Amino acid sequence: MQPVWYHFVQTESLKEYAAMKQSLLAHGFNIQAVTMDGKRGLYGLFADIPVQMCHFHQKAIITRYLTRKPKMQASIDLKKIVSYLGKVSACRFHYMLAAWYQRHEAFINEKVEDNSKRGWHYKHKSLRSAYRSLRTNFKYLFTYKYFPDLKIPNTTNALDGGLFAPMKMLLKIHRGIGIDMKKKLIRDYLGKQLK
Repeated sequence: MQPVWYHFVQTESLKEYAAMKQSLLAHGFNIQAVTMDGKRGLYGLFADIPVQMCHFHQKAIITRYLTRKPKMQASIDLKKIVSYLGKVSACRFHYMLAAWYQRHEAFINEKVEDNSKRGWHYKHKSLRSAYRSLRTNFKYLFTYKYFPDLKIPNTTNALDGGLFAPMKMLLKIHRGIGIDMKKKLIRDYLGKQLK
């Protein structure tokens, strides 16, 4: 994976991604598809092309909600289903998710009374959030299978682990340097990758 463009930003914002997209298009690039980490709002920005949600990031979201070793059976079952991401078809994954919901519907909809305006809250909020994440991102989890000719990667690993990991290690080794020197180091590293 070779970088074709880079730009220093303060924060990863939708505005910055829109500027990046415009810059790439202005330089004559044809963006055929995007694999992303699931940042909110980006789906709309790239609505005109195929968008793939990174499987690694989706699994990390589920782990964040359910932990690495969940205790509740519904959480264990959902984590097992997520482990099949990338190994089964969209249809099979959807079926497993629907069957999981049907089996655990009463459990995930359990409510607890409280003093809020509504008078209750869901007992298993994290589990509900994990399930909602999968439901929301589902249409972007199998894009790579729908467009085989584009060879869309189903993870951002080529960037995160292949290109950025050595750069982050370089910055870690030189963690005492100032921001200007860090930018110079990054420019030099990416410049060598662009050749």
